[in-house]
Amino acid sequence: MTLSSDPLAQIAGSPPGAAVGAFFDLDGTLVAGFTATAHASDRVRRGQARIGEIMGVIEASLRYKLGRMQFERLLNRAAGYLRGESLIELDEIGERLYVEQVSARVYPLMREIVSAHLARGHTVVLSSSALTIHAEPVARALGIEHVVCNTFELDADGRLTGLITRPIVWGRNKAAAVQRFCAANEIDLRTSYFYADGDEDGALMALVGHPRPVNPRPGMAAKAAANDWPVLRLSIPGRRSIAANAIGHFPAVGRAVLGSAFASLALRTRRLPKD
Repeated sequence: MTLSSDPLAQIAGSPPGAAVGAFFDLDGTLVAGFTATAHASDRVRRGQARIGEIMGVIEASLRYKLGRMQFERLLNRAAGYLRGESLIELDEIGERLYVEQVSARVYPLMREIVSAHLARGHTVVLSSSALTIHAEPVARALGIEHVVCNTFELDADGRLTGLITRPIVWGRNKAAAVQRFCAANEIDLRTSYFYADGDEDGALMALVGHPRPVNPRPGMAAKAAANDWPVLRLSIPGRRSIAANAIGHFPAVGRAVLGSAFASLALRTRRLPKD
């Protein structure tokens, strides 16, 4: 940890009340690595991972990085793997995998920071480009009431259409979504906090009065240095798996999309007959 002052003491001395927001990114910020790897490992553990499907999404994410595919199209492509599936069943998988795998990867200090903001009566929000099946179990476990993230488009029966609800929560759209949330809930961004690691979160980081980069990637680290933002560097000894580290090298958009694909793989695994 290299924050210039004790983050918990700073929060304890901050103004109380719901007008102060505390916004938290998910992957790499609250959780070490990538939450969707839980779905991937669940699939692999059953020996039924379809590498072609995974590689197809990875290929699409690389096309995005090269500027050959828009983010919205990329995310919807991944969601297409889940077309026709029940959101209730996907939520059940997400809850189970949180308990089995993700919980142990939540940074202990971030748990304390979330609790410190809740104790001050701040409005705590998990704001992420992840999908609900990955974000909501973490939010519930940490006592976070509000979630701003990407959601699946559903049909009348509660099944996925294969599309993501617009506008897609990402980059400047994520900043805009948080601004709308603040306007609806009378939150003052000038007194609020934002904890995130990704380069794409620079737009929102610049809007809050208390920017808090966490294990920042290169672009965010450069912004932090240029603006003298205090930085948190955290680790969980022995908890970061090879898979989490490997996927962490993909562009952030690719990691968000892989989450949708892995959720699909995990669900399909459960439905395949056993030999």
